[in-house]
Amino acid sequence: MPAEVVETAHKRLSAAAEDLDANLVAALVLEFAADAGVAAVWEAVCVPLLAGLRGRDAAEIAVEHALSEGIRIGLDVHRRVPGRRLRTDGVLLAGAENEAHCLGLHAVAAALREQGRGCLHLGPALPWVALGSAVLRARPRTVVVWSQTPVTGRAYRLVRFGRDFPGVRVYAAGPGWIEPLAPPATRLTSFSAALAACAPPI
Repeated sequence: MPAEVVETAHKRLSAAAEDLDANLVAALVLEFAADAGVAAVWEAVCVPLLAGLRGRDAAEIAVEHALSEGIRIGLDVHRRVPGRRLRTDGVLLAGAENEAHCLGLHAVAAALREQGRGCLHLGPALPWVALGSAVLRARPRTVVVWSQTPVTGRAYRLVRFGRDFPGVRVYAAGPGWIEPLAPPATRLTSFSAALAACAPPI
């Protein structure tokens, strides 16, 4: 995205969030994604705006919630056609146990829809035992687990999960994974890496 387009997008989204207008935030995300694609909008617009809100007071927390909710809605609506079912394509996305935030996974799911592909997105705060049950039922080839904070980014749990399911590629996404990861788990360090991890085998 050109710098001037990014700056305009920042201003418009910030203004909508300041007005606590999540629906307008969603509409703007849809507009920007239609023009530039999910990856560009997520990396150049959404992530910097979210990072700039630190929840320093009650007013900023409310703005952060409006922005987050609007982004989530916009990403979930993007390229979603009622009645059209996309194959999960062997990809399962989930938030780590007790993790309330997984906007990054909504962005991954939206970007996959841009490619005409689907995934099984189970949302935030999925207990490890439930994730294991989902793997047994859906039999994915790739599992991406999101953690936003070190409180939920328990590396040993992800490694143990990967060893319990040796036929599944297991990835850690999000800033919460700060502890060293041992095989078979792998940390994803960028949005493009996450999309590549979700690609079908050649």
